[in-house]
Amino acid sequence: MNKLNSYACGHWQAGQGAGAVMLHAVTGAPVAEVNSSGLEFGAMLDYGRKVGGPALRKLGFHDRAMRLKALAAYLQERKEEFYELSRATGATRTDSWVDIEGGIGTLLSYAGKGRRELPNAGFVLDGNPEVLGKTGAFVAQHILTPLQGVAVHINAFNFPCWGMLEKLAVNLLAGVPAIVKPASQTAYLTELMFRRMIESGAFPEGALQLVCGGVGDLLDHVGCQDVVTFTGSAATGRRLRQHPAIVANAVRFTMEADSLNCSILGPDATPDSPEFELYVKEIVREMTVKAGQKCTAIRRAIAPRALVAPLIEALRARLAKVVVGDPAAEGVTMGALASRGQRDEVLGAVRRIAGAAQLVSGDPERFAVVGADAGKGAFLPPLLLHCADPKAAAVVHEVEAFGPVSTIMPYDGAADAVELARRGEGSLVGSVFTADDEFARELVFGAASYHGRLLIVNRDCARESTGHGAPMPVLVHGGPGRAGGGEELGGVRGVMHYLQRTAVQGSPKTLTRIGERWIPGAPTRQDVHPFRKTLEELELGDTVVTGKRTVTLDDIEHFARFTGDIFYAHMDEAAAKANPFFGGRVAHGYYIVSIAAGLFVEPNPGPVLANYGVDNLRFMTPVRPGDTLQVTLTCKQKNPRITENYGEVRWDTTVVNQDGKVVAQYEVLTMVAKGSAK
Repeated sequence: MNKLNSYACGHWQAGQGAGAVMLHAVTGAPVAEVNSSGLEFGAMLDYGRKVGGPALRKLGFHDRAMRLKALAAYLQERKEEFYELSRATGATRTDSWVDIEGGIGTLLSYAGKGRRELPNAGFVLDGNPEVLGKTGAFVAQHILTPLQGVAVHINAFNFPCWGMLEKLAVNLLAGVPAIVKPASQTAYLTELMFRRMIESGAFPEGALQLVCGGVGDLLDHVGCQDVVTFTGSAATGRRLRQHPAIVANAVRFTMEADSLNCSILGPDATPDSPEFELYVKEIVREMTVKAGQKCTAIRRAIAPRALVAPLIEALRARLAKVVVGDPAAEGVTMGALASRGQRDEVLGAVRRIAGAAQLVSGDPERFAVVGADAGKGAFLPPLLLHCADPKAAAVVHEVEAFGPVSTIMPYDGAADAVELARRGEGSLVGSVFTADDEFARELVFGAASYHGRLLIVNRDCARESTGHGAPMPVLVHGGPGRAGGGEELGGVRGVMHYLQRTAVQGSPKTLTRIGERWIPGAPTRQDVHPFRKTLEELELGDTVVTGKRTVTLDDIEHFARFTGDIFYAHMDEAAAKANPFFGGRVAHGYYIVSIAAGLFVEPNPGPVLANYGVDNLRFMTPVRPGDTLQVTLTCKQKNPRITENYGEVRWDTTVVNQDGKVVAQYEVLTMVAKGSAK
C-alpha cells in the first residue's frame, strides 16, 4: 500500500500518523493511505505568493504556453504508468483515456491558444482606448494583469487527472501558482501524475503544490488575490462558498457542481430515423462511460410521449450488451464505481427516485460481474428508470444518482420539453437530438439560460460530434443554479478569471508606455522609413506620412473592369446620385486600400517579411473622382515570437482626403524580422 505524500513549500512531505485507507475499486484491496496532517497550510499559500507567483509573472504568456506544451509532452511519454494505476479507480481503458489523455490534450490546447491569441507579454489590453477629454489629451485603457495570489483547486474523485490538468492549464497560463487538493478516493493517481509534473521541471518552483488529504485550515488563510475553485457536490460547494475568509475577503470562488443534465429527443426522431439511433447510443454511452460518474452525464432523458415505449425497448436491448467487470478482463465494457461507499450512495439515490419512477432495465441485486468478485468491488449494472408523470414528480428533477443511472420522462410539445429541461434548475450541459431546426431553435432559446452548454445533434454533424458529456477546452464548462454558477475553460475566456481588469487613466504618451500600444495623441517619430527597421529597431510611434495621389474616373473604371466589381455606386452616375449615402459615383473601398498600400509600402527587400492581414477596416468618407488621398502609417504594437526569428507588428493606418477628412481607418498586420537591418 502506497502512503501518499503532499508537495508543499518545495519538498515532499508525509502526513503525521495514520491516515485514511483508500481501497481498490475492483478488488477491494488497500491501494493508498491519505493523510495531510502536519502540513502548514498558511505557509503553503505564502510560498505560492512569494516564490511561485513572482517566478511565473517574470514569464510572458508565450513562455508559459511553451512550458505547458513541454509538460504535456513529458506526461504523454509516461502515460502508460497512469493507465496502469487508473485501473484501481474502476476505469476501463476508454474511461482512462478521457481522464489521462483528455487532460494532457487540454494542456496542449491552452499551449496553442496562449501563443495564438495572447500577446507575448505579461498583461492583456482589454478593448480600445477611451477618449475622456475634448482634445484627446486625457484617455483611458482597460488592462488585465495576473492576480498575485494562489489558485486553490479542490477537485472531485471522478477525474483525478483531467480535473487537475484542465484547471492548471488555465491558471498557469495566466501566471498564477496553484495548490491542488484531489479527492482522497482517487488521490493516488493524481499524486503519481503530480510527481511526474514536478520531475519535468517545466514550471518554476512554487508554481505547483499538492495536498493529499484534508485541507485543514487552508481556507482560513485565503485573501483577496487568491482564487478558490471547487468541483463536487452542491452541498459541499455551498459550505465552502460561505467560508468566513472567502466572504470577508471577496475571494473569487468558482464552483462546478453535479447537475441533473437532460437530453431531449425531437418529435421528428422516430425509431427509423438516424437521430433516434444516435440518441439511444448517446444515452447508453453517458450511462456507462466512467460507470456514469461524470458531472456531465445524462440524468434525465426527455422524449416525446409517443416515442417513450420504443425508446425503452431500444435502450433495454443495447444496455443488455453492456459487460460489467474488471476493466482488465477481456470483453468488459463498464468498470466499477470509484468506491463501495459511492456505490451505496448511488443505490440510496435510486431508491429515492424509484418512489416516483419505475425501474425498467437493470437489477442492482442480480447482475453478472466478469473477472472480479461482485462482493469486493464497487460494481453496479446500468439502471434505467421511467417516470410517467415528470411534472408531478419533483424528485426526478432534484435527486441525482451519480452513477450508471438515467430516467426517461415524456413530454407533450416543445414548450413542455423546455419546461422539463428548466426543472433541473441549472445544468452543466443539455442536448437535443433532432433534424428539425425550428424545434432545436425553440429549445435553445427556451432553455439556454439554464445551461452552460447545449449540444444539437443530427445526422449532419454526428460523425464529428464530441458528444453530450465531453467538456472541450475551447468551450465554457460550468452552468447556472444547481450546476454551481461557475465557469471554467472556454479558451482564453478561462484565463481572464485569473486576471484583474483595471481601468488606467492618463495621457496618450503615458498609456502608450504602460500598455505598449501606441495611442493617437502620443508622440510619433519620422526618420528612416519604418519598413526598413528590424523588430528591435522599431519603436512605437515610428511613422511615415506618405505622398499624395489623386483618384480619377479612369482609375475607378479600370479597377471595376479589372476586378469585376461593377456595383452601381461605382459605375452608374444616376443610380449613385439617388443613393443617400453617396450622391454620385464613388471609388471602391478596396481600391482605396490598394492606393494606400501603394503610397506607404517601401518596395525593396528588407525586414518586413509579409503582410498577413487587415483588422478593423472602416470606410468613413466616400471618395469621389478628383479627391486626393494621403496616408499616415504608425507602428502601433509589437508582438515578438519567442521561438521564431520574427514578430508581428500592428500598424495604425489612416487615409485622409484633401480636406483632412478621414476616408478609411484600419490596422495593417505584418511579420517583421529580428536582427540587424540590412
